[in-house]
Amino acid sequence: MSEKEIFEILGKKIALGESVEATFSVAKLHSTNTIDVPVIIERSKVPGPTVLITAGIHGDEVNGVEIVRQIIAKGINKPKKGTIICVPVINIFGFIHMNREFPDGRDLNRVFPGRKSGSLAGRVAHKLMAEIVPHADLILDFHTGGAKRFNSPQIRIIKDNPSLKELAKTFGAPFVLYSKNINKSFRNACNKLGIPILLFEGGKSFHIDSNVTNTGVNGAKRVLSSLGMLSRNFKVSKPKKTCIFINESKWIRANYSGMFKNTVGINSRVNKNDVIGNITDPYGKFNHFVKANISGYIINVNESPIVYQGDALFHITTKLSDD
Repeated sequence: MSEKEIFEILGKKIALGESVEATFSVAKLHSTNTIDVPVIIERSKVPGPTVLITAGIHGDEVNGVEIVRQIIAKGINKPKKGTIICVPVINIFGFIHMNREFPDGRDLNRVFPGRKSGSLAGRVAHKLMAEIVPHADLILDFHTGGAKRFNSPQIRIIKDNPSLKELAKTFGAPFVLYSKNINKSFRNACNKLGIPILLFEGGKSFHIDSNVTNTGVNGAKRVLSSLGMLSRNFKVSKPKKTCIFINESKWIRANYSGMFKNTVGINSRVNKNDVIGNITDPYGKFNHFVKANISGYIINVNESPIVYQGDALFHITTKLSDD
């Protein structure tokens, strides 16, 4: 898709070579104060593709927000050609209140494509899909792991899509996880419109990790460079390791409640029956060694010091792809 000389979005007309901060008006607070989401749009003088970079669909996923913040602050979003649209915080309500969901209790990532007259979360989803997403030729969507569970930096894509696979390789995260599009998710809604999307996961909620942040920023640079959009001011480094593609994975769960400590790092390769953590009681009477029940890579670790029987402790790969 090539660009027109005039790019119209969120009520603004933006010419080639212009930089504009538009307003994504979502709703008013109950105090009648308006609450707006800044949308940063950078256009090159040279026509080209449009890349949409988003984060903060969940209000507690601050590491994703930090990645997009750095992309803007460093000027990576100023393209050599084409247009880059950045929406650093989609769920501004959750971000303000340090909450994953919207004030109506809904998970924004489970209401897409939303409805104009629906719930608050549904209305935000609808506005995003109607007024911003259709402009994009590619979307980079940055997420973070859940509460107290640290995700290895990874790209999630659907299987049997050669162009997405190549983009995932270009991004260069340690892992690429094949996963189905979840019904009513942002990724699924974009897929139905035929817009390719790379979903990045890394770290845990309410936490900023420098390695995860660097992986996300460098990955975005590589993708933009492959599209001929990255400014010459930036160097692009090759990934330290080849991406590992994952077909299947499973959770190792706690057999006992107690105080938990993991003894292997994220990204580690473990063998079946390796000791990877232990669960103890507060009184020094009990010590249970957690063992890997299969060989694979550890791609998520529960960092909570207290766990209950059945809690997810480790996410481990069970079947790798030949990709």
